Amino acid sequence: MTESLETTTDTTDSGPGGYAAARLRLLQEGSRSGPPRRSALAELTDQWLAALLTGGARTAGIDRGVALVAVGGYGRGELSPRSDLDVLLLHDGSADRSALAVLADHVWYPVWDMGLALDHSVRTPDEARATAAEDLKVQLGLLDSRHIAGDQALTADLRTTVLADWRAQAPRRLPELHALCQERAERHGELQFLLEPDLKEARGGLRDATALRAIAASWLADAPREGLDDARRRLLDARDALHLSTGRAADRLMLQEQDQVAAALGLLDADALLRQIYESARIISYASDVTWREVERVLRARSAARPRLRGLLGGRGGRSGGRGGAADAGERSPLAEGVVEQDGEVVLARTARPDRDPVLTLRAAAAAAQAGLPLSPHAVRRLSTAARPLPVPWPPEAREQLITLLGAGESTVGVWEALEAEGLITRLLPDWERVRCRPQRNAVHRWTVDRHLVETAVRASALSRRVGRPDLLLVAALLHDIGKGWPGDHSVAGETIARDVAARIGFDRADVAVLATLVRHHLLLVETATRRDLDDPATVRSVAEAVGGATTLELLHALTEADALATGPAAWSAWRGSLVADLVKRVAAVLAGEPADDWSTPQQTTAEQERLAIEAWRTGGPVLALHARSEALAPGEAGGLLTDGLLTTAAEGLPEDEATGPEPIGVELLIAVPDQPGVLHTAAGVLALHRLTVRAADLRALELPSELDAAGAAAGVLLLSWRVAAEYGSLPQAARLRNDLLRALDGSLDIVARLAEREAAYRKYPRRRGAHAPPPRVTVAPGSSQLATVIEVRAQDAPGLLHRIGRALEHTGVAVRSAHVSTLGANAVDAFYVTDNSGAPLKPMHAAEVAQKVERALTSPSDT
Repeated sequence: MTESLETTTDTTDSGPGGYAAARLRLLQEGSRSGPPRRSALAELTDQWLAALLTGGARTAGIDRGVALVAVGGYGRGELSPRSDLDVLLLHDGSADRSALAVLADHVWYPVWDMGLALDHSVRTPDEARATAAEDLKVQLGLLDSRHIAGDQALTADLRTTVLADWRAQAPRRLPELHALCQERAERHGELQFLLEPDLKEARGGLRDATALRAIAASWLADAPREGLDDARRRLLDARDALHLSTGRAADRLMLQEQDQVAAALGLLDADALLRQIYESARIISYASDVTWREVERVLRARSAARPRLRGLLGGRGGRSGGRGGAADAGERSPLAEGVVEQDGEVVLARTARPDRDPVLTLRAAAAAAQAGLPLSPHAVRRLSTAARPLPVPWPPEAREQLITLLGAGESTVGVWEALEAEGLITRLLPDWERVRCRPQRNAVHRWTVDRHLVETAVRASALSRRVGRPDLLLVAALLHDIGKGWPGDHSVAGETIARDVAARIGFDRADVAVLATLVRHHLLLVETATRRDLDDPATVRSVAEAVGGATTLELLHALTEADALATGPAAWSAWRGSLVADLVKRVAAVLAGEPADDWSTPQQTTAEQERLAIEAWRTGGPVLALHARSEALAPGEAGGLLTDGLLTTAAEGLPEDEATGPEPIGVELLIAVPDQPGVLHTAAGVLALHRLTVRAADLRALELPSELDAAGAAAGVLLLSWRVAAEYGSLPQAARLRNDLLRALDGSLDIVARLAEREAAYRKYPRRRGAHAPPPRVTVAPGSSQLATVIEVRAQDAPGLLHRIGRALEHTGVAVRSAHVSTLGANAVDAFYVTDNSGAPLKPMHAAEVAQKVERALTSPSDT
């Protein structure tokens, strides 16, 4: 034995108080942070545990044959403020078990008394090896084992044997590790795209960085080292700051903690923090992809070499001579000029001259994407160091290769990320730097800005057969949000940038103008279709004037769909698609020379809507119909009713049933009510009471034939079309829904009081909430209609929101002609077409007053 426990020295007080005071002083030192603080904390903890081991050994009567070993993150000397202590008490088996128990208690209990999390075990070297063979996580921890105190030779022998075992078992254990990493990524998501990321468990996080160390220890492959250590350090620094700011062992960076963590790291704000974290995660993710690909290649080559070797030696199952397996690994297949495929990757040809061929980078990327193959990291690195810059404007071939790359579909993403890893994208498109790794603080968005742009191009590639200029569609998809990160409206800023980029890559003046228009108005169709009255001639005319031509409209239609599909599942549906398609049809007719007034006829009433309206007029009360629509169907198309039959109720004659079981997709609720004040907000309040979330809504008045009325007057009925979802559980009974609506309309049900009671209950039992939502904003949309004034409300979606808006509008004395409600994630954007008592649009000053009153009412709901 090389070291006696009796000779172990201690530089700190072995009691918890001495260690606690020293630890607190270290964590409060403003001058020391990052790796130095983590190392110092590990060293301080080593000294404390070493003293505990010495004292425990003396008490237990053990003078040799034991060692205290740090494993995992503690073994690497990366001790964050609230990290677990992963410790192994290693012994050679010579000590009595009861003595070992005394020794272990002497070490473990002070740690627990300090309130520190402890992951501990007591094993012999053989037991540790056996456990590692069965448990991959144990083996990974032992790969980072480090001696703390006691018999140093015992620790050294364990390290040597564990590493030898790992290298011998690598062909079997590495695929197991890869599967573990993939399963963790599916469970926790990708760190580089999450608004509340788990710094440790998400893909591209600290666990993946540890896996790369394990792969390197196997000697089968090694990760690209460029920037990897810095990326890992930045994630550890963020976790340290998170531990200190929250006072707990947290790995998930919640929204409400990000500003404090950013300040602790000396960063400008939470966005700067997330951008740094995303950048680090992207480096680790790319290194992981490259390294796992290399592991698979090596294991595949070894597997192919075995039968070939047996054949050469005359063994069974192989053939001497012939070609195949590993012999084919070195073959090169040409893909494009200067670009070849080798061993499942795209590499540069031996004759390629990046210094003389400025288009080679884009040609190699396009060839890789079209072939569905990864770009070799060595090829990308060579291009980044030796490639000649493209002239400005780009030559036609460069522009064509960019379009080929963007049009390759899903395989574009991996190739684009490879170019990003070596800084080639910002070299080709300098304006890309502003959007690179930029977070989007909107729950609707799945991706960072840059990845969203690439994903939009991927979606656009599937729509390219719908347009006459697919090249303009793909480039517009790549540039449509390029203005994010600049002050002001990103569409306005993006228009200017798009002009510069389009000219840079060689488009002519006419195409530059089209691309600029597409970027400027990429939100126009979906916002107009979901928030404006399409029967109003001013709506269609304004879109036609903004678009300017049929070709641009065709491209904008495809871009709108690609953008929404690349945003996330909440941004697109058959309902939204049908509204946009209807708007495009109307605008196309106007661009073809038809007057906008020709499209201003009232929306066609379906047979069901007319039947409901007549029944509502006849009974003098509300009539409801609830349908389950397939997302493949547009509103008004035939869709399946709920599984238990028609959910239509009226005062008499119509069947009643209960909606049971899981809620179907795309639930449509139709309500017909005799025209009377307050219908909109009353119905919205009833839906809120029944915990139905309104995804979209539309209100319009129907004039029934005058012959229905004995006096010969036209009968007025309001028709409300809702798309709803149950907040919890299944849909409510239709009979209860109608009864509550009846009571609310006649005043016997106090919706305001009931909603206030629920809000009070929420305040009494608060849930954990994210960052504080911005205040509501209510504006007048000038020029949006010739027939009414459009009041637009933007607010955080919440139960009863539409009810509060409707009440606020009623209190101002205006009449709601129609309403168009749109909900995207946590954001509600609602447009209300209102008139004065004479049915005319509001005067500008009156409209401004209405908007101010509604905004005040929403800011202070109790005032309503």
